[in-house]
Amino acid sequence: DRTFGRADCEVFVRLYKKDCRLAGARQEIFAQHDGNRFKQGVRHDLCGVALKIYFFGGAVEMQVQWALYEQVLRASGAAAVCGVDEAGRGPLAGPVYAAAVILPPDAEIPGLNDSKKLTEKKREALFDVICQTASAYCVAFADEKEIDTYNILQATFLAMRRAVEGLPIPADYALIDGNRMPPLRIPGETIVKGDATCQSIAAASVLAKVSRDRFMLEMDAKYPEYGFARHKGYGTALHYAALREHGPSPIHRLTFLKKMH
Repeated sequence: DRTFGRADCEVFVRLYKKDCRLAGARQEIFAQHDGNRFKQGVRHDLCGVALKIYFFGGAVEMQVQWALYEQVLRASGAAAVCGVDEAGRGPLAGPVYAAAVILPPDAEIPGLNDSKKLTEKKREALFDVICQTASAYCVAFADEKEIDTYNILQATFLAMRRAVEGLPIPADYALIDGNRMPPLRIPGETIVKGDATCQSIAAASVLAKVSRDRFMLEMDAKYPEYGFARHKGYGTALHYAALREHGPSPIHRLTFLKKMH
């Protein structure tokens, strides 16, 4: 058994991205090293994909390593890496939220995952843990009027930029969930499904989701006829029925309701 490095994993990732069979990638790596059997290796590719690859006989298993993104960036000179995610792009009402989180190098947050995969109770519990653990965090939003003015993508970018720029400790690199990079004043990269593979993005996902849900609960008390506590502004049958009966509230995104007319 031996640890393999960048050149070995270059072969694996290149073949994997071409959708080749994993067995083929394994065989090519083995062939390059005279049939030596590799047990594990770590690679951070140019797109920011952090993988830990295990070889057990003929089988290949990939396991995400939560902190590898941040570790690799720190090793290359980044002092404060923030993860950024949004919540609430799809609803018919309310702001789109974003959060930015800088975690310390030794951060361990048990149970942390993509906020969409967690129960509301678990998200609420993790919210306080993340706030206590983080070196710095900021939650920001763009409201429904900004969404109607700029469109949802640009409003999301605006919320993300506000979150990053609102950090009490300035970040020098940003890891963004998704495949679209917002215009920031610092360098960064996007990570598809980053909320399920990168620790700081997952933390930001929880802060953004919980913050938005809490806001929508406040709006439910203010506009109880729409049922915001139940659907958080998403386009459920109950929500559309309320809209047909009462019309839009002051927090509805009018550009999202065009198909109703």
